[in-house]
Amino acid sequence: MTKGTSSFGKRHNKSHTLCRRCGRRSFHVQKSTCANCGYPSAKVRKCTVPRVLP
Repeated sequence: MTKGTSSFGKRHNKSHTLCRRCGRRSFHVQKSTCANCGYPSAKVRKCTVPRVLP
């Protein structure tokens, strides 16, 4: 059972495509929702994780 190089060769289908609202390649085709902005929901998704400052 291999988990490395030979397994990665099978990954050729795109699960995400361009989002109409935010323009990022985060729109999941099967779920039809954007991972970045939450489209097609009316409210824009926002991340609540605080940014680490240097």
